Amino acid sequence: MNHLEERFFNFVKKLGKFNKRSMFGGVGLFTEDAMFSLVTDGHLYVRGGGNVDARFTALGCERFKHVKKTTIATVNYFEVSELFENQPALLLSIIEETMETSRIEREFKKSKESRRLRDLPNMQLTLERMVKKSGVPDVDSFLEIGAVDVFKKVNTTYGGDVDVKLLWKFAGAEKGVHWTLLQEPMKKSLLQQV
Repeated sequence: MNHLEERFFNFVKKLGKFNKRSMFGGVGLFTEDAMFSLVTDGHLYVRGGGNVDARFTALGCERFKHVKKTTIATVNYFEVSELFENQPALLLSIIEETMETSRIEREFKKSKESRRLRDLPNMQLTLERMVKKSGVPDVDSFLEIGAVDVFKKVNTTYGGDVDVKLLWKFAGAEKGVHWTLLQEPMKKSLLQQV
């Protein structure tokens, strides 16, 4: 960890506890499973959303560009290294607002009011169709039944030859996280339930 990262982590601690996870080749900072900041390649980024986007744009903050093999994805995180050095009080208030927005959006995504099955993390149209064909019609049902039983239903419908990654994807969808963030003990526990 470099000096900038360490200073930033100590700075953010003023707002309460957070967790760190590897993300986009750097370190993502999470509060209640909602990512609000990213530290990568010596740069600091804070999540946009709500009214914060306009504030970041007015302050001249650039969006984070995640370079993939064949494309560049611009995501809703803004570069704040300069703000951190020159206007820390302003940045702290923006991060506080961002953390709250992240929590609210995460709770909504996990809620039954969330839109379609394909809108849940890890899900897409193909998986939505598989799940519906297996007797799980909507997000309410998916969350009530739970990942393990949804996986069992899909496995039965499709002849018992379903990739175990589907279980991880369903569990991630249920928790509101990308399936690769599931820890090994949780995966083992899920497998035992199947």
